[in-house]
Amino acid sequence: MMTNRNILTLLATAVFALYGCGDEQGTENADTIQEARTTAPSASERTKDTGTKTILFFGNSLTAGYGLEPDQAFPALIQDRIDSLNLPYKVVNAGVSGETSAGGRSRIDWLLKNPVDVFVLELGANDGLRGIDPDETYKNLQAIIEKVREKNPDAKIILAGMQIPPNMGQKYSQRFREVFIKLAEEENVALIPFLLEGVAGNRDLNLEDGIHPTAEGQKILANNVWDVLEDVLEPAEAEA
Repeated sequence: MMTNRNILTLLATAVFALYGCGDEQGTENADTIQEARTTAPSASERTKDTGTKTILFFGNSLTAGYGLEPDQAFPALIQDRIDSLNLPYKVVNAGVSGETSAGGRSRIDWLLKNPVDVFVLELGANDGLRGIDPDETYKNLQAIIEKVREKNPDAKIILAGMQIPPNMGQKYSQRFREVFIKLAEEENVALIPFLLEGVAGNRDLNLEDGIHPTAEGQKILANNVWDVLEDVLEPAEAEA
């Protein structure tokens, strides 16, 4: 059985390496973002009464599904579940490996050229890696939420919580964790308490690098997201 110290050590390795290797896929994920933008329903398409709504997953390597096939990342797994339930939503994966909250703040306007009905914000872990002041992370995430609401006043927003181990300092770790709790409360958005719950620190659920979730780990992330997401989705309207 793993001790608490071992679990914290693995968690530290997983979280602190998210930034270090994220840039390897930076160029590759630029194509992903272009695809995300072009595959989301345009404003004109949305006026055709198709009934299809858009869920935008906006995050880093966890959302992008680093090291896996696109259909193994948790946003794709969420789409599979949505389709199985015949819900009127299309998922767009706008995850970029290595993304920080400041980087997300810079690129969100581009993605918001298309309408969004549900916005899942998964950023901040890479801020922790750099030891960025949690107040700055808070401001960046808050600004992203404000931009989403400005363009899509009726959008439902979900914030994915993140934690870092205490080897950054107990005070810093606590302040970092509270960024997500405080932001969810003050901005009145739904909160996933800890996206990596059940995966962080588990060797069997992470790739050989010990950093990123395996396909099985991504399934757990999908469940963690679904526990919150399902409560904000609207059922398909019954046909007359």
